[in-house]
Amino acid sequence: MTVLERRRAPAPTRSRRGGRHGRTTLWVWLFLAPTVGLYGVFTVYPILGSYWYSLLDWDGFTSTKSFVGLANYREVWHDPLFWSAFWHTLLFMAVTVPVQVLLSLLAAILLNSPKMPLARIFRTALFLPVATTTAIVGVVMQSLFDPANGPVNVFLDKLGFGGGIDFLGSSHTSLWTAMAVYVWKWLGITLIYWLAALQTIPTELYEAAAIDGASPTRLFRHITLPLLTPFTIIITLLSLEASLHVFDLVQTMTGGGPYYSSEVLEIYIYRWAFTSTIPRLGYASAAAVIFGLFVFVIGIVQLLGVRAARRAGVGS
Repeated sequence: MTVLERRRAPAPTRSRRGGRHGRTTLWVWLFLAPTVGLYGVFTVYPILGSYWYSLLDWDGFTSTKSFVGLANYREVWHDPLFWSAFWHTLLFMAVTVPVQVLLSLLAAILLNSPKMPLARIFRTALFLPVATTTAIVGVVMQSLFDPANGPVNVFLDKLGFGGGIDFLGSSHTSLWTAMAVYVWKWLGITLIYWLAALQTIPTELYEAAAIDGASPTRLFRHITLPLLTPFTIIITLLSLEASLHVFDLVQTMTGGGPYYSSEVLEIYIYRWAFTSTIPRLGYASAAAVIFGLFVFVIGIVQLLGVRAARRAGVGS
């Protein structure tokens, strides 16, 4: 086709463009169909089902179901162990999030410095626990913290601290030990967030301030911290929501014991649904709905925080 013929060729009509767009949309939905179907079956349906089951007196195994309305919610609301698990969940979040965010920030600043030797090796070492299955970490920690011959107690004994501490079997230390392991396990992912944030700060700012005689402390206070403020909001909120989902780690390390001293809400729900003498799926569903509403509130706070961060200077 010559150049003149190309110029004379009619432009594609609106119906043709619409047909192409329709076929493209059809193919998109065809490729998305397996994901949408699985998401509906394994996520949407269980969520909606839990709302219905929370209104029933049902053990989850027999066909006998009786509608009890809001009785399960009233029972959950007046259960001291529920509020104990709720308090443990809040305590877990309030302790681990600040420690994780601050430690990872300090590590990121050190590893982001060009003067830091072996920075890549240290980054890999700190990220390795993230890639390890949480259940495996919990099982290994049981051996490490064994009060008789675990490496931790052997090391403490050699240092003269006595050893023989039952970190996971004592009601005074079990939850705190799980917190320490959680921070160690997920420190690497927060470190990656901070390293990415630090990469957005132009090096010219540091060079210009250094020429003017600014000390490292003043560089951190007047350049690094202000420019990291939007990222701090996002990283803190991501860590906040992640700290609510610690079922696999706590279950494999302590199972919520001893005497419910390390039981968080996820363990509480699991216990009533599957491991109690008489399972009560309806009661567990009511507790799960309350926990879900709490997570929903955290999600709303996260959404507002992300919007605030964007207004402060982080692009979408």
